[in-house]
Amino acid sequence: MPILSRPALVEHLVRTRIAGDVATPRDNNLSHYRKLANGDRHYWLGLELGDRWTDEQDVLAVMAERCGVVDDPAHRVGQDTIDPELTVDGLDRMAARLRKAAAGRERVLFATGHPGSLIDVHSRVAAALRAQGCDIVRIPGGLVADEGYVVQFADVAVFERGASLWHTHSPEPMNAILDALGEAGRPDLVIADHGWAGRAGQRGIDSVGYADCNDPALFIGEAEGTMQVTIPLDDHVLDPRFYEPLTAYTLETAGLAG
Repeated sequence: MPILSRPALVEHLVRTRIAGDVATPRDNNLSHYRKLANGDRHYWLGLELGDRWTDEQDVLAVMAERCGVVDDPAHRVGQDTIDPELTVDGLDRMAARLRKAAAGRERVLFATGHPGSLIDVHSRVAAALRAQGCDIVRIPGGLVADEGYVVQFADVAVFERGASLWHTHSPEPMNAILDALGEAGRPDLVIADHGWAGRAGQRGIDSVGYADCNDPALFIGEAEGTMQVTIPLDDHVLDPRFYEPLTAYTLETAGLAG
């Protein structure tokens, strides 16, 4: 795949609605910000936020700064946005962390709560790091969480229940992996999303996560230093192949392409 320049990647992100005018409506975003501020731990994505974020306007301010949502609190319904320049900035920060992982031949764990859209993104990065000598974590078998199983496909940990892969925000699958690995098997880096990424960061592991504009916790985690990198994007667009130029750009920037 040709590697897009930054301006061409920004154009692609907007055209495919990975960023720009995204599908997630404003009222859904604000509802999630409010629930996080009200202490609903489902929206904390595995982080421990204590009583530091009890005002939804403070959450909105972080999301405007780090994700690019509309910063006007009077904007209550209709469209919301992700700034594509912030998306690419996040990819650049991720690329820097990937370069460090490759140079140190680190032990890296990949996981996703969005197997229908992001599993190939994670898998391609895993393959590139393995080619540089990194140890890609193979999770133990038989792991159970949330009345389902934690399994692995194409180097990516996912949640399975009823013979299907599930979309999940829960941190419990990551807890199951890290508990089973123990201190000796602890990864140096986790690349994930949702509660998988948040819980890894909360447990003191360098964590890089993709996050949508209605998932504020990971952006707060980066603002507080618990998350290494949080990349703003719509995490489930129409065609998973739309993410391929994004992945190619990241690997090229990290010096891991080819």
